[in-house]
Amino acid sequence: MHSLREPPRVSMAPITRLSNHRRYRRVFFSRTELDQLLQIYSRQVMRGAWRDYAIDQRDGIATFSIFRHSLESPLFTIVKSAPDESRHDAYALLQRRVRLAVGGTLREVLAELEREMRRGGRAIGALALLTPG
Repeated sequence: MHSLREPPRVSMAPITRLSNHRRYRRVFFSRTELDQLLQIYSRQVMRGAWRDYAIDQRDGIATFSIFRHSLESPLFTIVKSAPDESRHDAYALLQRRVRLAVGGTLREVLAELEREMRRGGRAIGALALLTPG
């Protein structure tokens, strides 16, 4: 218990080193990239094929995930990676956890997404063997 003359002790917020915070490479989708992604997404929403999307950011990558239903796993994920001298492919298209395409530009990856949508977005990998084509 403290007296009336002493101010109450307040615990301080945790201290974070600025050097640790700067270590993370932050990657974002640009306005132009978001426009491209949302154009495809809105067409599929109008057709009733897709219903939700999510944008996420982790150390060195940004993701745009597309869902048929909000509670399911994503149908497709577009990944943008931090630029790196050793890697020329900054973008990737994933269906579930399988990489369908990689490219140096978002347009290259979105072209593969368009092809996949024309094919009907059929299951790939082990599921493709069980699903009639």
